[in-house]
Amino acid sequence: MRADAKKNYDHILAVASVVVTEHGTDASLREIARRAGVGLGTLYRHFPTREALLEALLRASFDEFTTKARELETANSPADALVSWLRDVVAFTGNYQGVVDVMMEAKEDPESALHASCITMRTAGTRLLTRAQAEGLARTDMDGDDLFSLAAALAWLSNQPSSAPRAEYLFSIIAGAILTNRASSDFRAQPLP
Repeated sequence: MRADAKKNYDHILAVASVVVTEHGTDASLREIARRAGVGLGTLYRHFPTREALLEALLRASFDEFTTKARELETANSPADALVSWLRDVVAFTGNYQGVVDVMMEAKEDPESALHASCITMRTAGTRLLTRAQAEGLARTDMDGDDLFSLAAALAWLSNQPSSAPRAEYLFSIIAGAILTNRASSDFRAQPLP
């Protein structure tokens, strides 16, 4: 990619991050182009579909969650690593209104631009869950798909006005239910970012 094209690409992504944070995943592509100071054609040359734009926007964060999971596998106790990763995924996912629906659909659709990133992130969480299960610290009747779905559900709840004030409490209940021999009150110390 030429330097000027790369600059446009990066600038569009930065602007898209702001607009999607403000308006959710259904944010106007025309508004993103306008704020980025580029034509709609330029936006579409870089991102031919809304999903392609979202994939580029979310891929870096999904990759960070994968890297963080690898770091947590060796740096933290299995239970703390799992809860820390889950907390960060829920907080990030809750930042973008509508991203939960996009992620859940992409996970099931191998043709989706987001599919590979969602599967990689789910696999990272699965490794943390499996490690905690192997140590007898997490319930064994759940798998990575269940963990991914719980993260999505918690993020969705945090975006609902009636549930947002209780998001941390609900997170602590779920974390306490995933881990064995840990009370939900053990997880209330840290508010969701």
